[in-house]
Amino acid sequence: MQLRYSFRLYPNGPQRSALARAFGCARVVYNDALRARETARAGGEAFPKTGDLSKLLITEAKKTEERAWLGEVSAVVLQQSLRDLDTAYKNFFDGLKGKRLRMGAPRFKSRKDNRQAVRFTANARWKITTGGDLALPKIGDVRVKWSRALPSVPPTVTVVKDAGGRYFASFVVETDIEELPETDAVVGIDLGLSHFAILSDGTKIDAPRFLRRAEKKLKKAQQNLSRKAKGSNNRTRARIKVARAHGRVVDARREFHHQLSTKIIRENQAVAVEDLTVKGLARTRLAKSVHDAGWSQFVSFLEYKAVRYGRAFHRIGRFEPTSQVCSTCGVKDGPKPLNVREWTCGACGAVLDRDINAAVNIAKAAGLAVSACGAQVRRGSVPAQRGEAGTHRDGQATVVGIPAL
Repeated sequence: MQLRYSFRLYPNGPQRSALARAFGCARVVYNDALRARETARAGGEAFPKTGDLSKLLITEAKKTEERAWLGEVSAVVLQQSLRDLDTAYKNFFDGLKGKRLRMGAPRFKSRKDNRQAVRFTANARWKITTGGDLALPKIGDVRVKWSRALPSVPPTVTVVKDAGGRYFASFVVETDIEELPETDAVVGIDLGLSHFAILSDGTKIDAPRFLRRAEKKLKKAQQNLSRKAKGSNNRTRARIKVARAHGRVVDARREFHHQLSTKIIRENQAVAVEDLTVKGLARTRLAKSVHDAGWSQFVSFLEYKAVRYGRAFHRIGRFEPTSQVCSTCGVKDGPKPLNVREWTCGACGAVLDRDINAAVNIAKAAGLAVSACGAQVRRGSVPAQRGEAGTHRDGQATVVGIPAL
């Protein structure tokens, strides 16, 4: 399987200038190629091929006075920019054909974009020096902070600059599956807002709410930015401070997701989660809390780590009535408002915690053998059934049933 490793880069002044030049040249070639293809489409002509665009926009353009500065950067960076455009068009057309989720048509890049990136392949002859620096053509040996060793030799490296002015080296490498020792434990996970995750064994993990905790500092930084004159250097510095403040929130959330997902995968042989409609929830008054939780990122971490460590990962349908079904007897008791955190089953009299009961039902819907005792069941007073013993009331039914970089 393929994994992505990212490491922090610390370029010096001349290296930052060289990287800015590489970002700009790659962006110009990308926009020129996009403009050529859109012009051909508007005129009813066939799309120019990548080889023709490479010859026209790179090889021939370097010989002109207007584009002579393209020769100041590695030609591999410019070639990869054209390949990125091919990928953007492929994803767009695949979305129209229903082969993947729909994506917008390729758009022109701007030097004001929050993220700038260039990619170097093996043809660029980049390397990791004996001193641990990253040697990039026409840029130099850039200092890298290595947090861990790469499992194999990467074929490419992507240099990324984020909105906060930080630089990263991103490697995609092939790794072998590291199967962990088998265990009998399985778990269903119900994701929420008051508690980030509720496990079918009764464990409740509090939501860290990184964005909410940082709101005061973010508000102050944003107010400071709004007072700066547009186009001034002070405004640029204030914008970077805001971006770095948001970056710290993103980093903290990602680290929390990594630690929790790794712990769950290591301790359980199979994991089941619910397919949540995050886009729909993000349109409600809970939008900020939903984005702060970052459910999609957490689930994606669980999914790829399950593959990496030989665990089973299941995702049940979003319309599964996990909060309506008693995990003890399987009777569907109807929808309940969100303020109902505990309810009593009308059929068996079990008193159930809403979230833990949902987590148990998620695991059962995935076909995992979990015990309903994890749902914190306690027996309440059970009224005598009016009908025949062992039958359910009208309108009730048992429910059984889920299908890394």
